[in-house]
Amino acid sequence: MAFFKDGRFAPDPWRRVDAIEELPAEGYVILSLDTWRRLAWPKQRTNMAFGLLLEPGQRVEAIADDLPYLGLIAIQFPKFTDGRGYSIARQIRERYNFTGELRATGDVLFDQLQFMARCGFDAFEISDPVTIRLLEEDRHSGALRHFYQPGHGPEERVGTSPWRRRPTS
Repeated sequence: MAFFKDGRFAPDPWRRVDAIEELPAEGYVILSLDTWRRLAWPKQRTNMAFGLLLEPGQRVEAIADDLPYLGLIAIQFPKFTDGRGYSIARQIRERYNFTGELRATGDVLFDQLQFMARCGFDAFEISDPVTIRLLEEDRHSGALRHFYQPGHGPEERVGTSPWRRRPTS
């Protein structure tokens, strides 16, 4: 699986740990919601970095109080046709003002990257070989920053519909 962030491939500092009885002593870990609730609460005030993997159908309201303890939220896309992750991302960014890393994982395809970025995603776990190849060829060439309609996050204005745009600051 390839990790894509800030317009380039990079090593992923986070690791998924699940179905475990005890958390590691240190590091950056991504936990399922069940594992988070079962194991992480006593360590929330440590220097360990916690991430949470949300599956479609899990409610954002259930983790709202936990957001200050999380450095990353990964949202699972089981199929490219499942759009629930887009709604989850918008809620996390806009309603709950989450400023940590928001990662799309699962069936993430090249044609979806711009839409995902508009919903607040800033990192992607990609397993599709065609998507990886297109990104390696730099086929996105800024497409994750140029938009014709307003959305979440900063944007580079391209001179269209300025009356519809929200301020970026």
